Amino acid sequence: MKTDMQAMVIHHYGKGPVSLERMPLPSMNPNEVRVKIKAASINPIDFKIRDGSLKMLLSYQFPLILGNDFAGEISEVGENVTDFKVGDKVYGRPRKSKIGTFADYISINAEEIAPMPQGLSYEEAASIPLVGLTSYQALNEVIKAKPGDKVLIQAGSGGVGSFAIQYAKAMGIYVATTGSDRGENLIKSLNPDEFINYKEQDFSKVLKDFDGVFDTLGGDNLEKSFQILKPHGVIASISGLPTERNAKKLEKSIFKQGLLKAASLKYQRLAKKFNVNYEFLFMHPSGKQLREITELIEAGKIRPIIDKVFDFKETQKAIEYSESGRAKGKIVVKMED
Repeated sequence: MKTDMQAMVIHHYGKGPVSLERMPLPSMNPNEVRVKIKAASINPIDFKIRDGSLKMLLSYQFPLILGNDFAGEISEVGENVTDFKVGDKVYGRPRKSKIGTFADYISINAEEIAPMPQGLSYEEAASIPLVGLTSYQALNEVIKAKPGDKVLIQAGSGGVGSFAIQYAKAMGIYVATTGSDRGENLIKSLNPDEFINYKEQDFSKVLKDFDGVFDTLGGDNLEKSFQILKPHGVIASISGLPTERNAKKLEKSIFKQGLLKAASLKYQRLAKKFNVNYEFLFMHPSGKQLREITELIEAGKIRPIIDKVFDFKETQKAIEYSESGRAKGKIVVKMED
């Protein structure tokens, strides 16, 4: 019986490379399934975790296997699991305490996976879970957008942006987005209502009275976003700073809550000045939401956008390519058969 597997591992926080090592097969509880991973995608949270920039809210033991979403085939089913069987093709995003998709296998709670969309390859399916759930939750749970609402989605050619535009359009939302000449053709193929070339125009001078902003960039772009919202509009950010509310939700200490309150004070002041709301989104896994996303994919309303597929042994190259910011769409790592 198999007891170990290949995995991409780090041994401490920092910008050092991942290393390919043999690791024990992940243990499994009765509510979990074990999945033979066929493909995984690269996401900015991978290098944020690696660098230690999230360690105030997310703490990990080393050695740590990186990777936050996947597609694969179930190889074993826990005794409490009734919705899945061995051989099912599934995709998902594990909870933050059980990441590790840059590996041959993962054990994951059955509530955090969904059947793979019909007609997609493993590589295409692996590109969806994290960006799909992030977009779903930003638009539905944070911005609470309704059909006809106006939302700015930053960086429309990126992995998150290219999915979010499609999802928002499927919801009936009016979508504005930003990008450059390099990403313009891809972005326009996704049919946003407005495209702003940030090299030629300042979106904060062009847009006004928006209901929401989905911020994927942070920095100056985030600060300018406050200006374009109507009163009580909402910014959902994945690139700004977490707030005291995030620390409370994650049941962190009063000390850490205070630190994050101080760190995010600039955004809270801007929110007060413009009479709007700022929320940092910590996405949570959900097989139920993935099933809704699957329906939209199978209906042809959303398609995977993949820039490049790397072999598993090239995971470090894939991470470096993602960090370069040049990718249009998602970067995927394909496991060896």
